[in-house]
Amino acid sequence: MAENATAEPTRRDFLYIATGAVGAVGVAAAVWPFINQMNPDASALALASTEVDISALQPGDSLTVKWRGKPVVVRNRTQKEIDDAKAASLSDLKDPVARNANLQLDAPATDANRAAAGKENWFVMVNVCTHLGCIPLGQSGSFNGWFCPCHGSVYDTAGRIRSGPAPENMAIPVYSFLSDTKIKIG
Repeated sequence: MAENATAEPTRRDFLYIATGAVGAVGVAAAVWPFINQMNPDASALALASTEVDISALQPGDSLTVKWRGKPVVVRNRTQKEIDDAKAASLSDLKDPVARNANLQLDAPATDANRAAAGKENWFVMVNVCTHLGCIPLGQSGSFNGWFCPCHGSVYDTAGRIRSGPAPENMAIPVYSFLSDTKIKIG
């Protein structure tokens, strides 16, 4: 007669299953440190985002903070700087793309797409020249924006390249307003 396929599990079956489960847990415990070491360390996670107190910035003042190892400028623009940036025609711009991480990749480089919506006076930008990675000087150049003395790149008050060898507008990082006096970058 054939053996019944629905026979009760034996002690040997239990030992096989228990041994396999203990082995799987042991392998997972041995492999976990190798997987975990691939995660970023605490110092890298701390740089992932930063909060900036902007309460002391008056119109015309700037503050530079470090984020992900790069200088980020937070500027409280004057009304003249805002008006000058809004008056620039897209056809006059060397780079027509906004380069704003908060928007679609192909958003046009209007001042509205480069500044904070509803808070046009606040301007946040990675202050690194897109030519060779130099640090431009603020409130300089023929557009009173940023000027890179290394190779002569000139940016306007919205961080858009207007002349010189730089190929792109300076980048706008991901940021949000936590309150009227605090910005979170990253």
